[in-house]
Amino acid sequence: MKSKYAKQFDQIDLAIAGWMYRHGRRLLRYSLAIIFIWFGLLKPLGLSPAADLVAKTVYWMPPEVFIPILGWWEVLIGVCLLFRPLIRAAILLLFLQMQGTVLPLFLLPEVCYTQFPFGLTLEGQYIIKNLIIISAGMVIGGSVRRDARDVGKTRV
Repeated sequence: MKSKYAKQFDQIDLAIAGWMYRHGRRLLRYSLAIIFIWFGLLKPLGLSPAADLVAKTVYWMPPEVFIPILGWWEVLIGVCLLFRPLIRAAILLLFLQMQGTVLPLFLLPEVCYTQFPFGLTLEGQYIIKNLIIISAGMVIGGSVRRDARDVGKTRV
Protein backbone atom coordinates (compact mmCIF):
# COMPACT_ATOMS: atom_id res chain seq x y z
CA MET A 1 0.00 0.00 0.00
CA LYS A 2 1.40 3.36 -1.01
CA SER A 3 1.74 6.23 1.37
CA LYS A 4 -0.08 9.50 0.81
CA TYR A 5 3.18 11.11 -0.36
CA ALA A 6 3.97 8.29 -2.77
CA LYS A 7 0.51 8.67 -4.33
CA GLN A 8 1.00 12.45 -4.64
CA PHE A 9 4.41 11.92 -6.20
CA ASP A 10 2.93 9.42 -8.67
CA GLN A 11 0.21 11.90 -9.65
CA ILE A 12 2.73 14.69 -10.19
CA ASP A 13 5.09 12.37 -12.03
CA LEU A 14 2.27 11.13 -14.26
CA ALA A 15 1.17 14.69 -15.04
CA ILE A 16 4.72 15.76 -15.95
CA ALA A 17 5.35 12.65 -18.06
CA GLY A 18 2.00 13.16 -19.82
CA TRP A 19 2.83 16.77 -20.62
CA MET A 20 6.22 15.71 -22.01
CA TYR A 21 4.60 12.98 -24.10
CA ARG A 22 2.00 15.38 -25.54
CA HIS A 23 4.41 18.23 -26.31
CA GLY A 24 7.90 16.72 -26.61
CA ARG A 25 7.84 15.76 -30.28
CA ARG A 26 6.49 19.14 -31.34
CA LEU A 27 9.13 20.95 -29.26
CA LEU A 28 11.79 18.64 -30.70
CA ARG A 29 10.64 19.55 -34.22
CA TYR A 30 10.72 23.28 -33.46
CA SER A 31 14.13 22.99 -31.78
CA LEU A 32 15.55 21.17 -34.77
CA ALA A 33 14.03 23.78 -37.08
CA ILE A 34 15.71 26.58 -35.13
CA ILE A 35 19.08 24.80 -35.23
CA PHE A 36 18.91 24.20 -38.98
CA ILE A 37 17.73 27.72 -39.79
CA TRP A 38 20.29 29.34 -37.49
CA PHE A 39 23.29 27.23 -38.49
CA GLY A 40 22.19 27.34 -42.12
CA LEU A 41 21.99 31.14 -42.23
CA LEU A 42 25.49 31.44 -40.82
CA LYS A 43 26.92 29.86 -43.97
CA PRO A 44 25.72 32.30 -46.66
CA LEU A 45 26.36 35.17 -44.27
CA GLY A 46 30.01 34.10 -43.95
CA LEU A 47 29.72 33.60 -40.19
CA SER A 48 29.86 29.80 -39.89
CA PRO A 49 32.70 28.34 -37.82
CA ALA A 50 32.22 25.15 -39.86
CA ALA A 51 32.92 26.83 -43.22
CA ASP A 52 36.61 25.92 -43.23
CA LEU A 53 35.82 22.29 -42.43
CA VAL A 54 33.19 22.19 -45.18
CA ALA A 55 35.61 23.76 -47.67
CA LYS A 56 38.33 21.22 -46.85
CA THR A 57 35.87 18.32 -47.06
CA VAL A 58 34.18 19.29 -50.33
CA TYR A 59 37.44 20.30 -51.97
CA TRP A 60 36.16 19.52 -55.48
CA MET A 61 33.70 22.46 -55.43
CA PRO A 62 34.51 26.13 -54.92
CA PRO A 63 33.63 27.00 -51.30
CA GLU A 64 32.11 30.34 -52.33
CA VAL A 65 29.54 28.31 -54.31
CA PHE A 66 29.07 25.22 -52.16
CA ILE A 67 28.93 26.73 -48.66
CA PRO A 68 26.02 29.09 -49.41
CA ILE A 69 24.15 26.27 -51.18
CA LEU A 70 24.65 24.04 -48.15
CA GLY A 71 23.50 26.85 -45.88
CA TRP A 72 20.30 27.46 -47.83
CA TRP A 73 19.70 23.68 -47.91
CA GLU A 74 19.87 23.68 -44.11
CA VAL A 75 17.54 26.68 -43.90
CA LEU A 76 15.10 24.80 -46.14
CA ILE A 77 15.23 21.79 -43.80
CA GLY A 78 14.42 24.07 -40.87
CA VAL A 79 11.58 25.85 -42.63
CA CYS A 80 10.06 22.54 -43.76
CA LEU A 81 10.18 21.30 -40.16
CA LEU A 82 8.00 24.22 -39.10
CA PHE A 83 5.08 23.12 -41.28
CA ARG A 84 3.54 19.72 -40.66
CA PRO A 85 2.71 18.96 -44.34
CA LEU A 86 6.40 19.50 -45.22
CA ILE A 87 7.90 17.22 -42.56
CA ARG A 88 8.52 14.37 -45.03
CA ALA A 89 10.48 16.73 -47.29
CA ALA A 90 12.43 18.01 -44.28
CA ILE A 91 13.34 14.48 -43.18
CA LEU A 92 14.46 13.54 -46.70
CA LEU A 93 16.63 16.66 -46.99
CA LEU A 94 17.96 16.13 -43.46
CA PHE A 95 19.05 12.55 -44.10
CA LEU A 96 20.67 13.49 -47.42
CA GLN A 97 22.53 16.34 -45.70
CA MET A 98 23.60 14.21 -42.73
CA GLN A 99 25.45 11.79 -45.01
CA GLY A 100 27.76 14.62 -46.01
CA THR A 101 28.38 15.69 -42.43
CA VAL A 102 30.25 12.46 -41.63
CA LEU A 103 32.65 12.80 -44.57
CA PRO A 104 35.34 14.67 -42.59
CA LEU A 105 35.66 11.68 -40.24
CA PHE A 106 36.96 9.70 -43.23
CA LEU A 107 38.44 12.37 -45.49
CA LEU A 108 40.09 14.50 -42.80
CA PRO A 109 41.01 12.23 -39.89
CA GLU A 110 43.87 14.55 -38.94
CA VAL A 111 41.31 17.31 -38.37
CA CYS A 112 38.73 15.16 -36.53
CA TYR A 113 40.81 13.00 -34.20
CA THR A 114 43.46 13.64 -31.62
CA GLN A 115 43.89 9.88 -31.33
CA PHE A 116 41.93 7.55 -33.59
CA PRO A 117 39.24 6.29 -33.08
CA PHE A 118 38.06 7.78 -29.78
CA GLY A 119 40.04 10.96 -29.21
CA LEU A 120 38.00 13.64 -30.94
CA THR A 121 38.98 17.19 -31.73
CA LEU A 122 36.39 19.93 -31.40
CA GLU A 123 35.58 19.39 -35.09
CA GLY A 124 35.16 15.66 -34.51
CA GLN A 125 32.82 16.33 -31.60
CA TYR A 126 30.86 18.74 -33.79
CA ILE A 127 30.35 15.91 -36.29
CA ILE A 128 29.57 13.15 -33.78
CA LYS A 129 26.89 15.30 -32.13
CA ASN A 130 24.95 14.86 -35.37
CA LEU A 131 23.94 11.44 -34.06
CA ILE A 132 21.40 13.23 -31.88
CA ILE A 133 20.15 15.18 -34.90
CA ILE A 134 19.75 11.93 -36.85
CA SER A 135 17.87 10.38 -33.91
CA ALA A 136 15.67 13.47 -33.59
CA GLY A 137 14.90 13.23 -37.30
CA MET A 138 13.88 9.61 -36.83
CA VAL A 139 11.54 10.50 -33.95
CA ILE A 140 9.97 13.33 -35.95
CA GLY A 141 9.76 11.22 -39.12
CA GLY A 142 8.18 8.40 -37.15
CA SER A 143 5.37 10.71 -36.10
CA VAL A 144 4.28 11.72 -39.60
CA ARG A 145 1.82 8.85 -40.09
CA ARG A 146 -1.13 8.23 -37.84
CA ASP A 147 -3.01 5.01 -37.61
CA ALA A 148 -6.51 4.46 -36.29
CA ARG A 149 -5.30 3.86 -32.72
CA ASP A 150 -3.79 7.35 -32.64
CA VAL A 151 -6.94 9.27 -33.57
CA GLY A 152 -7.45 12.07 -31.09
CA LYS A 153 -3.90 11.98 -29.69
CA THR A 154 -1.68 15.01 -29.93
CA ARG A 155 0.38 15.09 -33.10
CA VAL A 156 3.79 16.60 -33.70
